[in-house]
Amino acid sequence: MFSGIDEVDWASMEHAYGPADDVPHLLRGLASDDPAEREAALDGMYGAVHHQGDVYACTLACIPFLFELVVDPRVRDRGGVVELLTSIGGFDLDEDDEAEIDEDEIEGAANYAMAAAAVTAGAEVFVGLISDEDPGVRLAAPLALATLHRHPVRVLALLRERLPVEPDEEVRLALVEAAGRVALRHRPLAERVGQWLGRLAARADSPGLRLAALAQLARCSPDGLPGDVVPVVSGLLREMRAATGGGTDPGRDGADGPATGPERTAKSARAADTEPSDPVPAGPVPADPVPADPEPARPGTADTGSLDSTTGTGTADTGAPDTTTTGPLDAEPGAHRAEQTATPTLLGELRALFAEENAGHATPWAADLLRTLHVGLDDRVADRTALLADQLRSPDRHQRIDAVRMSGGLIRAWRGSYEELVALVGEQVADPEPRLADAASHVLEELFSLAAPAADALAARLAADPGSWVKTWAGGPPGLGSTVKALARLGDPRVLPALAAALELPRVPHDVGAAVVHLGEAARPLAGALRQRLAEVALDEGAYDRASPLLAGLTGLRAGEAAPEVLRVLRGAPEYRGEWLRTAALRALGSFGPAAREAVPELRALLRSPVAAARTEAAEALWAVSGDAETVLPVLSEGLRADQAHDRRTAAAALGALGPRAEAVAPRLRALLAHGELWLRVDAAIALGQVTGRSGETTEALLADWERSRHVRVRVAECLAGTGPVPEGSAAAHVLRSELASVRRHNAMDGGYGSHDIHEDEKLLALCRSALRGPGKGTTT
Repeated sequence: MFSGIDEVDWASMEHAYGPADDVPHLLRGLASDDPAEREAALDGMYGAVHHQGDVYACTLACIPFLFELVVDPRVRDRGGVVELLTSIGGFDLDEDDEAEIDEDEIEGAANYAMAAAAVTAGAEVFVGLISDEDPGVRLAAPLALATLHRHPVRVLALLRERLPVEPDEEVRLALVEAAGRVALRHRPLAERVGQWLGRLAARADSPGLRLAALAQLARCSPDGLPGDVVPVVSGLLREMRAATGGGTDPGRDGADGPATGPERTAKSARAADTEPSDPVPAGPVPADPVPADPEPARPGTADTGSLDSTTGTGTADTGAPDTTTTGPLDAEPGAHRAEQTATPTLLGELRALFAEENAGHATPWAADLLRTLHVGLDDRVADRTALLADQLRSPDRHQRIDAVRMSGGLIRAWRGSYEELVALVGEQVADPEPRLADAASHVLEELFSLAAPAADALAARLAADPGSWVKTWAGGPPGLGSTVKALARLGDPRVLPALAAALELPRVPHDVGAAVVHLGEAARPLAGALRQRLAEVALDEGAYDRASPLLAGLTGLRAGEAAPEVLRVLRGAPEYRGEWLRTAALRALGSFGPAAREAVPELRALLRSPVAAARTEAAEALWAVSGDAETVLPVLSEGLRADQAHDRRTAAAALGALGPRAEAVAPRLRALLAHGELWLRVDAAIALGQVTGRSGETTEALLADWERSRHVRVRVAECLAGTGPVPEGSAAAHVLRSELASVRRHNAMDGGYGSHDIHEDEKLLALCRSALRGPGKGTTT
């Protein structure tokens, strides 16, 4: 093994952390007899040689040696190496990607292409691994075949032939998942795969296998889903609970029973399997590519995997393993499970987290199947909501935890009617299991006004658990707990005791100010405490961190009585983060309006600051406090010429607040409509309409930027709502109605999200309705 490895000039190559001369050590570590060394080596391969999916020259040089490892039955944990090869070779570079590659990315793109070609060229190796004695290898091989093999029809036949004889439930699920992957990658095969998945979903012997078939059917051929998919899936979940003998908890119908199903950690944690104690005879695998239309199964045989078989009388299309051929299915749980190590690696941490998360969970893979099903259901929000509601009523606490998390994902990405679902999530905050209660309160925290059906449940949790009001961490400032934030974002005054207590702590939580802003006037009783704590802030290098949440709260309350304390901060701001502190203080004084008149001399002095941002911010505050347009107009006009786009935006917004008094600067604002910076164009257009009183001349520019970027839509809608109602039949009305008709949230992202996404989208919808109906009119959909 590793013939020629020392002849490779590894030192001339680099990986994510420098010279690649340590790669031979990592490769040899993958073949070690020591499980800790194997895990450390695999961790190093992902951390350096294939860092975040990157492919380097040394990654390419590793490929032949990785193939040597996966075919050697003496090597343990080969499943992890198969997954590594799949990841290295599985990158698809389509024509759109190629068009976007710049000169700096050419080498990287070439490496991806060469890696894909090299691994694909050796993909025939994975054919034999689908029946390997090591269940960890069999778990990884189907996805490798589906991703990398050049002959998808042959791959489908292999999956078909293996499924009836595969004894491991999790591997069977991987075979079905691989078939779905083939259908997605090779769309002409989707109909054939969909027909097979449909039969499997209806008649497979295992509820988990039927659920897996439905999940893949939703992904690759959603039209083939049964019309009653929600009750079907709900029934399968009940069957799975009954089959494992668990599914209850102390808060429902009994106690969690011991796990009786597969206990291997998730393949996403890259768990390693030892050599099996009871080898499984390999099933038949054809040596040559099969025809496009394999021969139908003979009557009386179990042909679960047949992609093209008929369903005539006598055909048992169930997927039941032939126990007379493959051995018993009820082997000792964990007999093939990985050796556990205490190696301090990322992979080890993932395994430990997975084990902790799924302790007592007989079917931890069910959550992945349900997530896949939800992805396939896509915009069928009503079906997805009904399915999650059913899961949230389950006696199985694990199912409820999964459902809570998936409910957050659904609401975050799709618009819909969620009152019942939110109320059910709210019921979970009282659960004695901390993971379930915390997951529920975290989801509710992100819902803002949509959390209203759970308000009473949140208030009850708040009263019952004062210890959760504030969370502390060793490396940063404390923060409010999810329950506190969720209630505050609802504007619910029942949160006031928690906020009052937080203001008495030695260090005020960093997000107290935001909570006060959401509460609005309901938080007025906190003004005195905010003012007192601001007066106590030492004006040293830590002043910004301590003062900013207090200033934010006072700004939200427009607490003009705190002007003396704010002025003290403004005058004594330290050099470190002093500009940030000055901005926060000026914003507070501006919110106080005429109540901060004593700050006028200080504000006038700042108009002469050498810092452009300070001059603009001071002018904005001075206008709000004194209404002295004559003094601030020249400063703000000059701010439109600032070097930084952010400073120009601040000046434009301030000029818009002056209204017709700033009409003299209209030509400068109009010139900014052609600026290359998106947000500056939007702010300039809005300000131009405000100073001229003629919103029509800027609407076209705003609508153009609405189409260019979803990020500006709330700002544009605010402008349209402020000047509404929008004329029926106009371009603006068409844009607004199109937005209201969309089921997808405007800011939904694939693979990421922001904590305020739901709030921002709901705000956009409200603004669109307001702009269409105008002030004081009825609702418009």
